[in-house]
Amino acid sequence: MEKVVLLHGALGYKDQFKDLAELLSVEFEVYTLNFSGHGGQVFHHQEFSIHDFAKEVLQFLDQNKIESISVFGYSMGGYVAFYLATHFPERIKKVFTLATKFHWTIENSIQESKLMNASIIKEKIPKYATTLEQLHGDSWVKLLNKTAELILDLGANAVLNEADYKSINVPILLAVGDKDVMVSLEETIMIYRFLLNGQLLIFPNTNHPINRVDLESLFFQIKKFFS
Repeated sequence: MEKVVLLHGALGYKDQFKDLAELLSVEFEVYTLNFSGHGGQVFHHQEFSIHDFAKEVLQFLDQNKIESISVFGYSMGGYVAFYLATHFPERIKKVFTLATKFHWTIENSIQESKLMNASIIKEKIPKYATTLEQLHGDSWVKLLNKTAELILDLGANAVLNEADYKSINVPILLAVGDKDVMVSLEETIMIYRFLLNGQLLIFPNTNHPINRVDLESLFFQIKKFFS
């Protein structure tokens, strides 16, 4: 069976893919993992970056004796998948991204980082604060702060650039919801046009959160692309 790893987004965790992984497991050998600081995972590095998350994926592959694998990456997980396809193409067979933001600027990174304010979340959205604590443990506030720093750094220092995108030979499918307010269709198309071996997929009536995507449709598209 072909091997597939599912990479979650910022403030996500591997069990978000439980239903999807169950569907895919009929066709594929499916793997999931929690990035550093997510889902109760300890913070493995002083740094908290796309580079470090990619390193964690490579370590996971080595630990499981996997030479190469296809990657489904949701949101930030898709950005990590792109980084791997750029710098470690020998380990990556195919990449399917969903709702991944590529166009980071100082302005939009500041706007997004403001959503990571733990004090405001505790005061204004206490149920969300409780959920974050349940998902990520006592270090959820640290995770929010680290994620805000990561987003600000992406706005100031692009991890990937046009030349990187154009250099990727790995087959890639870029998917985005037509109602995603965080990731624009325009930026997704722009990256798609840079790719040597890319495909574009638009999910209708779909917003950014992974739980808003039709599960059966997502399963069908992943199965089709990775098979």
